[in-house]
Amino acid sequence: MKKILALVLALVMVLCAASALADGIKVGIINLDPSESGYRQANVADLNATFTAENGYDATFVTAPTADKQLEAFKGFITAGVKYILVSAAETTGWDEVLQEAKDNGIQVFLFDRLIECDPELYTAAVVSNMDQEGETAVAWLESLNLEKYDILHIQGQLGSAAQLGRSGALAAKCEADDKWTIVHEGTGGDSWSEDEAHAIALAAIDAGKTFNVVYAENDGMARGVVTALDEKGITHGVDGDVIIMGFDCNAWALEKLLAGEWNYDGQCSPFQAAVIDDMIKKLEAGETIEGGIIYNEEKGFDATTITQEDVDTYGLK
Repeated sequence: MKKILALVLALVMVLCAASALADGIKVGIINLDPSESGYRQANVADLNATFTAENGYDATFVTAPTADKQLEAFKGFITAGVKYILVSAAETTGWDEVLQEAKDNGIQVFLFDRLIECDPELYTAAVVSNMDQEGETAVAWLESLNLEKYDILHIQGQLGSAAQLGRSGALAAKCEADDKWTIVHEGTGGDSWSEDEAHAIALAAIDAGKTFNVVYAENDGMARGVVTALDEKGITHGVDGDVIIMGFDCNAWALEKLLAGEWNYDGQCSPFQAAVIDDMIKKLEAGETIEGGIIYNEEKGFDATTITQEDVDTYGLK
């Protein structure tokens, strides 16, 4: 009788495990609007291709471009009882309460793309770009040009986001430390990192009589918006032009601009984090331990005078 009972219990466990596998690992994924940039489109596509039923997941994807909508979605996932939540945060603060609630409910949280300001014990792991380093790399490249003066048109991204804080922070620190460096005009592309907003900011600066020899735009789309304004006003740019053009994200079309000498610099921001998170989740599901913590993507900066077609083909986001 005991042997029969043991066999029945074993069968029940196998059936339960098979049912759980069939249902898939319940994951809630909160991301920003893919129309924001080529980077975001690649990031969303990478997640969509990884967290599939065929790969063992029951994943729900939410697009939420603002912090309040993201927090609402996060709370919804807690209520739904998902096992894992993945989030690319619109803002770096305001997450402590929901992260603690997730932890209290046994839900593991993975940050991707962007860090947030919180106790690291509140999330399992963060697979992100080092935004501070991206800014530092870009500023170091600009400093290496040894210009007599740096009059900078600064186009910021979404204020309060990790990308904006990291890329802006390095530039602000350099301008404060060196009186040859001046931000002559500054504006933001808003929550959507808008190319049109960047275009309008550049036109307003030019029409106001402000002169600049550097454009430091915090993503490729906004850099393109500024370049359109320069072209409309007959202002040259790029390797042999009057204005240095800097962007971030390494869209393939932007790296082509470097290759053609129309832009000068582009900072890489890798959108591919899904495979790393997938691997960690699968290990946790198998009962293994993971190192967790912060895992940084390795990223480069590209110079128009040294970039090659191979670089465009290898690192350009399609």
